[in-house]
Amino acid sequence: MLWRLDPNEGALGAQIEANVRRAILEGTLTEGERLPTAADLAATLGVNANTVLTAYRALRHEGLLEFRRGRGVTVRAGHTDQHVILDAVRRLVEVGQTYGYSTSQLAELVRRA
Repeated sequence: MLWRLDPNEGALGAQIEANVRRAILEGTLTEGERLPTAADLAATLGVNANTVLTAYRALRHEGLLEFRRGRGVTVRAGHTDQHVILDAVRRLVEVGQTYGYSTSQLAELVRRA
């Protein structure tokens, strides 16, 4: 895993999350594959281990990663493509809210599409 973080490009945790998402989407990380420990990745990237752990937890919350005792953090099986749709829906909601649409109005637009 060769990731670089740029402190001028926003929150480091968000950059870690984006790198993991991209690696899953591109197939660099595959279902069931184990990610480096938070301490190991933090040392490699030069960040605090809590920054990595927070990013991992956010990705677990999205359903992309799972934490298993004795196995560490792995890419969750069966969800490698679902996050792409989830991200698109989140962007739709953000843009829709910017233009004053409610969630129910957005849902109706999606149904019509």
